[in-house]
Amino acid sequence: MRLIWMICGLLSLGTGIAGIILPLVPTVPLFLLAAFCFARSSERLHFWLLNHPKFGPPIHDWQAHGAISIGAKRLATLSIALTFGLSVVLKLKLLILLIQAITLCAVLVFIWSRPSA
Repeated sequence: MRLIWMICGLLSLGTGIAGIILPLVPTVPLFLLAAFCFARSSERLHFWLLNHPKFGPPIHDWQAHGAISIGAKRLATLSIALTFGLSVVLKLKLLILLIQAITLCAVLVFIWSRPSA
């Protein structure tokens, strides 16, 4: 079972790292998932991830307080606005735009309702 947790953690970490470059790939939630998986499979990788200078602080903020930094909230909001704007420019069907708008608004409500780190 530890091997399965390790593979899931490595896949989450790899996808999260790709999310640093790729738009629409959520980075921090994937790092949180990787930390969860590593806690069940590898003390060394779990320790490394939690103590990483870039990846560790958002994980600590979330685990300790359920908090998201203001910068991350702003970046998420900008990404969501750009994504929706692209959908409008591409002239997607009204129903798809409506579903997307409702979903993205729900995500924004969740993000901005979390405490700030």
